[in-house]
Amino acid sequence: MQISRVVIKNFRSFDLVDVPVTKLVTCIIGENNTGKSNFFHALRLCIDNNFPSSYRALIRDDFHSGIDISHPSQVLVGLELKGFKGKLNEEALVHGWQVADDRARLFYRFRPKQKVREALGSTRAAGTLSLEDYAWEILAGGDPSVDLTQIEWDTEVGSSIRFSDLQAFLVVPLPALRDVENELRQPRLSPLAKLIEASDIAIPEQKLLVDILTEANDKIAASPTVGAIATATDTAFKKISGPAFSMDVSLGLADASFQSIVRSLRILMSNAGMKRFEPARNGLGLNNILYISILIEYFHKRLAQQKSAGQLILVEEPEAHLHPQLQLSLISALNELPFQTLLTTHSTHVTSQASLASVIALTNTGRAASAAAAISSNEELTDEEIKDLERYLDATKSNLLFARKVMLVEGPTELFLIPAMVKAALGIDLEREGISIVAIYGVHFRSYSKLFRAGCLPKKCAIVADADLTPSDAIDDSGELPEKPELSELEGPFVKVFLGATTFEREITSSANFDFLATTATDLGAVRIAAALSEASIADILGDQTEEQKAAVLTGLKDSVLSTAKRFGKARFAQVAARNVTEGCELPSYIVDALDWLRAP
Repeated sequence: MQISRVVIKNFRSFDLVDVPVTKLVTCIIGENNTGKSNFFHALRLCIDNNFPSSYRALIRDDFHSGIDISHPSQVLVGLELKGFKGKLNEEALVHGWQVADDRARLFYRFRPKQKVREALGSTRAAGTLSLEDYAWEILAGGDPSVDLTQIEWDTEVGSSIRFSDLQAFLVVPLPALRDVENELRQPRLSPLAKLIEASDIAIPEQKLLVDILTEANDKIAASPTVGAIATATDTAFKKISGPAFSMDVSLGLADASFQSIVRSLRILMSNAGMKRFEPARNGLGLNNILYISILIEYFHKRLAQQKSAGQLILVEEPEAHLHPQLQLSLISALNELPFQTLLTTHSTHVTSQASLASVIALTNTGRAASAAAAISSNEELTDEEIKDLERYLDATKSNLLFARKVMLVEGPTELFLIPAMVKAALGIDLEREGISIVAIYGVHFRSYSKLFRAGCLPKKCAIVADADLTPSDAIDDSGELPEKPELSELEGPFVKVFLGATTFEREITSSANFDFLATTATDLGAVRIAAALSEASIADILGDQTEEQKAAVLTGLKDSVLSTAKRFGKARFAQVAARNVTEGCELPSYIVDALDWLRAP
């Protein structure tokens, strides 16, 4: 069984969230302060039996800022579940929750108490309510014709559940900053203790372990030095406590009982350089992986023994303290699990292993409420376009999904040079402005532009391209270059196109940029173009020329810069040029226009 839909109304940073959850592993992404932790908190309000009831009684700050609680209103968290059909334990749990075949509904509400609702309009006026007039409830099922989004504060739908029923659905939250070592030592918190308990060790084996411990304790007590210490401690204790409170003192490994063995067991690890050491010697990252590994094995045990009616892991920032390759390994392992995992992340390495159908994006729209959307619900994207985007995200680890504002460019020249030139010419740090340059390595902007719209990624995207719209590495031997896209068709409320007059390399070849371009050519070993671009050469060439002759010379220089970039490789050319950019350089006007639009409120 898995959560298949999440609806959140009026909770913290959300006014309305309605997203499908289509995969067993779901990535919730978004910049800081868009509500990723709030999303998890909302889920736990609804379905986590171990979530303290005191947190289910909300405070004023838990209401979305647009809500005036003096007037009747509500916070609602609704979940739809599927995948329980034919599974005995799961069908038993959701029997009273079902609203359709293989679809059940569970929802949390925090709204005016029943007596207050009955009094409104008669003895109680709207505008007089306080937080004490509200109470929480968890309901299930109801009329399937009433959608979760249609449930208002005074809509009576669903029936109360036995709160104990939720014990059969195990929810384990893993916060980003957790004390793994401490949790592993505490039986109440440790997944190791739960795993041992779930393993159902037989009574004869338990007795054998107790006998081994008893024998070990006897041998330790027989040691002359240990025995002397025990005797001295016993004598001192009795002397201080007096006869009325005295007890016998001895030394041993642990109380000779099976439970003490479970409490005393420690994880021991070995590697090429050391044998049998405790996890405290590990770094935080590996210990997090160890913790998750034990937890997953515990979940597998529950499934095998049919003790579970559902289980869910909520992982905040699994990339914390993890090497990029370890991040990839972890997500790959989570993708193979038979139970559901929801995770929040800022890591492009993590999302590179996720299908677009598994991504829920939270976006800062500049309003009090964050926008939330499942990328897969974007009906504008075709199956082929989704496959292209997934391959791109996997190959580049792009921050396309994470950026606040995006400038899409063709290739490496723009990717490396635009940020450096913007900083030198305008004193603007694009990353601090929340603008990310994303190269798509081609001119196929259509599929990318479809991401930036209401209901998907409602944030600005400037498409910056050359006028020819021909891939720089295209070969025209056959005369069959691909048809040039009509970029004007891609424009919309969140997308705007900015085209140069020619190519980017030609556009940056202006008198204000001759100096850093000449230095770049020198560094690359292009001596002749370096000489042609030097200030002295330019003055000699252009000094007494007509305007037409000057234009022709400038055109030749533009062609030479482009030729140099192609000859040495555009990425290499751009990298060298970026380190040589000097103050006073000049940006092409279409780049400036794109920046102005992106930076505008």
